[in-house]
Amino acid sequence: MATSPGKRAALAGVAALGLAAAAVAQERPESLLPPGFGEAAPAAPSAPAPTPAPTGGAPAAAPRVQAVSPAGPLPPLPPLPFPSPTASPTPRYVLPAFARRSLTAVGAADGFAREAFGAADGRYVERLMRYLSAPLPSRWLSISLRRLLVAQVETPARVNGADFAAERAWLLLRMGESVSARAVAQAVDSDRVTPKLRDVWMQAALASADPAGLCPLAEGAGDAARAWIVARAMCAGLTGSARTQPLVVDIRRRRIASGIDLRLAQKVMGAGLNSRQAVTIEWAPVSQLTTWRFGLATATGVVVPDELYATVGPQVRGWQALAPAIPLAERAAVADQAAAMGVLSSAALVDMYAALADGGDAPAALANTAATLRDAYVGNDRATRIAALAKLWDAAETPATRHARLVLTARAAARLPAAANEPQADRMIASMLTAGLDRSAQRWQGSVPGGSDGWAMLLLADPDALAQLPASVVTDYAPSGGLAARKRQMFFAGMAGLGRLPGGAIDDLAEQLGVPVAAQNSWTRAIDAAAGDGQPGTVLLLAAVGMQADDWAHVSPAALFHIVAALRAVGLDGEARMIAAEAIARL
Repeated sequence: MATSPGKRAALAGVAALGLAAAAVAQERPESLLPPGFGEAAPAAPSAPAPTPAPTGGAPAAAPRVQAVSPAGPLPPLPPLPFPSPTASPTPRYVLPAFARRSLTAVGAADGFAREAFGAADGRYVERLMRYLSAPLPSRWLSISLRRLLVAQVETPARVNGADFAAERAWLLLRMGESVSARAVAQAVDSDRVTPKLRDVWMQAALASADPAGLCPLAEGAGDAARAWIVARAMCAGLTGSARTQPLVVDIRRRRIASGIDLRLAQKVMGAGLNSRQAVTIEWAPVSQLTTWRFGLATATGVVVPDELYATVGPQVRGWQALAPAIPLAERAAVADQAAAMGVLSSAALVDMYAALADGGDAPAALANTAATLRDAYVGNDRATRIAALAKLWDAAETPATRHARLVLTARAAARLPAAANEPQADRMIASMLTAGLDRSAQRWQGSVPGGSDGWAMLLLADPDALAQLPASVVTDYAPSGGLAARKRQMFFAGMAGLGRLPGGAIDDLAEQLGVPVAAQNSWTRAIDAAAGDGQPGTVLLLAAVGMQADDWAHVSPAALFHIVAALRAVGLDGEARMIAAEAIARL
C-alpha cells in the first residue's frame, strides 16, 4: 500500500530520533586534534545557511523506539568538532566558469545511481550518516556503503552540497576509508568549501598522510582553528618559502602548538625545498594517538609505536593499510583487519603478499604466508593447492583474521574444479563469495551435501534463482558450529528477504524459529518506505543503522530480513545476496 508524503516524513523523523540509542559514542563530538588546537568542540556541527521550512515536516519530538538490532559497544572514533566561523574562507584562486564543479551532484566516482536519495530530506540523510557507528559487522554492506558515499550523487533537498560531501567523507573516515574520504572532500572546489567541509578536509588529508593536501585551504582558513595556522607554516616549508621560520617563531610565541605536535609539523617543513633542518621525534611522553600525529608521522617516515595504535579505534588500521608511505611489511601486518572491514579487496590483498614475496626482505611469518599463498594458486596438483588453502585458513586466530584469509584465497579457490566429498568445500564456497565470485561458486551445486553450510550459501548467492522453494529447505538446513540455531535463523531471514520462500511458509517459519519478521517499529517502517520510494542510498544507510552491532552474532535475523528485502526492492540484488551469504560464513 502506498505511503503518503506526510506520513513518510513523520516516519523519517521518528527513525532519526531513534538513532541516538545506536550511537551514543558519537552524540557529543570532540576533537581529533591534539590538545591546544582550537577551542572546546560544540555538541553539534555548524549549520548550513538557513533554508525555508518544509511544507510537511517531521514532528518535533517522538518517543524513543526499540531498535530491531541490539547495539553492541563499538570502539568509537572521536567525532569531529565543527566550529562556526563568521565567514567562509576567502579563496586565493578563482576557477573559470567552465572548470567549476557544481554542488548539485558531488562525488569522486561513477557506479551508483545519481538520484540515490530521491526526494529524501537531506537533513534526515545527514543525520543517518552522522550517528552511524563504524566499522560495520558486514564487510559486504561496508563495501556497498563505500560505493554510495564515494559516488557522484545528487545532493538531496535542504542541504548544502559541500556540507553533504563533508558528512559523507566523515563517515568514510570512520569506516577506515581514508583515501576515499579525501577524494570526496576534494571533489568540491576550494572556493566553495564550507566551514564544515574545511574541518573534514583536514581530517581526510591527515588520515591519508597527505599534509600537502592542506595547502589549497591553508591560506584562506584564517585563524579559525589553530591547526590551520600550523598548516600554513607547513605549506610554506614545503614550497621553500622564506616565510617558514617567521611563521614558526610566531607559533611558538603565541603558544599555538608545542611538543611533538609542533616537532612533527617541523618535520614536514624539513621535507620541503632548500630545507636544512633535521628534527628528531621522541614518542616517550606521548600517551594518545591523534589524526594529526598519525598523518604527519606517517608522511615523514616516522614510525608510530604499536602501543599508541591501541588508543584509537579499528578504523585507523584501515588508514595504515592504505598509506603508501608505511613500509609494505607494516601494512601487511594490519591488512587482515582492513580486509575484514572491507577496506581492502581480495585483489589488493593478493597483490600485497605478492609484493612481499618479490621483495625478499619480509619478516618470516609474512614470507611464509606469501609462500603458502603461492602454493594455493600454482601448486603442482590439486592436493597441494587445497592443503595450502587449509593451512592459510587454519592459521587464523581471530574472527577478523579468519574472514580475511577467506578474502585472500578467493580466486585461488575459484581456480579449483568442483569435486564431491571435498572436506574444504564449505570454506572454499565462503571464500569465493567474499570476492563476489558467485558464478564460480555455483559450480559446486550438486557437489556439496544438502543441508551443509556450503549448500546454504549457494542457495542464498545464486544469481539465477527464480523459483520459490518449500519450507522444508529451511528445516533441512543442518548448520555446523556452535551457533547452529542463529545460522538457521539467518538462513531463513535471507531466503525470505530474497523472495525465495512462499508467503505462507514465511509466517509459519518465523513463528517456529522465533524471527519476528512481521514486527514493526520506526526503523522497519523507515527502510520499507525508502525501498518503496526507490531510494537505494537511503536504504543502504538505514541498512547500516540496522547493523549497529559489534559482530554478526549480535545482528538481529529480523533486521537481516528487512535489509535484504529492501536492497532487493531497490535493485541492489547482488549486494542483498552477498550480505545474506556472508551471514552464514561469519557465524
